[in-house]
Amino acid sequence: MPLPTVAIVGRPNVGKSTLFNRLVGKRLALVDDRPGVTRDRREGDATLLGLEFRVIDTAGFEDEDAQSLPGSMRKQTEAAVREADAALFMIDAREGLTPLDEEIARWLRVEKTPVVVVANKAEGRSGEAGVLDAYRLGLGDPLAISAEHGEGVADLFEALRPHVEREEGEVDDEPSESAPLSLAIVGRPNAGKSTLVNRMLGEERMITGPEAGITRDSISLQWEWKGRPVRLVDTAGLRKRAKVDDKLEWLSAQDTRRSIDYAEVVVLLLDATRGLEAQDLRIADQVVEEGRALIIALNKWDVAEHGSSLFNGVKAALVEGLSQLKDVPLLTVSAKTGKGIDTILEVAFELREAWSKRVSTGELNRWFERAVEANPPPAPRGKRIKLRYITQVNNRPPSFVVFGNRVDELPDSYRRYLLNAMQRDLKIGPVPVRLTFRGRANPFDPDKGR
Repeated sequence: MPLPTVAIVGRPNVGKSTLFNRLVGKRLALVDDRPGVTRDRREGDATLLGLEFRVIDTAGFEDEDAQSLPGSMRKQTEAAVREADAALFMIDAREGLTPLDEEIARWLRVEKTPVVVVANKAEGRSGEAGVLDAYRLGLGDPLAISAEHGEGVADLFEALRPHVEREEGEVDDEPSESAPLSLAIVGRPNAGKSTLVNRMLGEERMITGPEAGITRDSISLQWEWKGRPVRLVDTAGLRKRAKVDDKLEWLSAQDTRRSIDYAEVVVLLLDATRGLEAQDLRIADQVVEEGRALIIALNKWDVAEHGSSLFNGVKAALVEGLSQLKDVPLLTVSAKTGKGIDTILEVAFELREAWSKRVSTGELNRWFERAVEANPPPAPRGKRIKLRYITQVNNRPPSFVVFGNRVDELPDSYRRYLLNAMQRDLKIGPVPVRLTFRGRANPFDPDKGR
């Protein structure tokens, strides 16, 4: 069975993301002194003194027009509370109650979700008055905590346990049919990443709008496509580093790069109305350097002009600008209509299979002998380079080591020959492959097997 869920709610800048990070045990949510950093719901698996649940970090609750960006954020918060098994209503004990806190309390009192009031920043005497003031909210006894310093954890455990503790026998130990595909959507700001994620999910899960840079955190979502589990990650847009002069945008960019590191397959979303730009190639290069499988998708294809020439132009630019990985899948999609989404998922699962491929040692060395025989290594200064055997040391991505002597003198052109032949002959597919060379010292060789 899925884990019980707990939503953290409150006005901006009371410490919700700090508590979220403490509960999940990682710095997943961006934290900054300025209010309004969190915009979309962020989820993570939490453990509190052995109590396990899914925790949701929400945007700061604001009284704004429903059509505005803060209004959209408020809708996301309301949806999170209605879906949760319990809600943690956080106030700032140092500041005491504000009119917005009282408005949030009025809303929570009419919701069916159980509410636990937590007075954050209550360390020391400065927060005592705020904790006492919280009784006025009419939502039960407030808990004094410090999310930053971890104080009040035992009280929080006792308050949440009735709502999220499972009965004996509830845990489902059956293994899943297959592990979830970890799929990250990346690209420049305003390429349509959040719109694509919403279309995939079939709901307005991510906040979208004409403004660039609405998404700040990398948001991880559990989803199923045709019965197959997917961990879908929407990320903040990546601009050219020279243009990033804001600390928060820099943090968002770092968060996106971490999401690439943990993904299996990355979809680089391009705006078809703008074509391929230098920043797109930089992002693609980063994905390949991290060893992730890559799909490039042209979004807004429903409104793109001169589609055939645009597609061919982007394909040619990728051959030239992304030479370290041949035949990267280039697909077309419309986040607005949903056309092309199934193709992206089909290709993503195929790429993950190739990315996880293992080749038997026998098959690998038979191929290796044929490849070396067909094109022997050169002999710099008349001294022969001998390549002895190859072994696969890892997968995800496939990684191989070639053993021989004088391998440091092997030219790059020959290394590329082996790499290209390997991907072609062993049908590894268009995924990054690691190929390294290791020399063996020979005591009878005056050059010591350089």
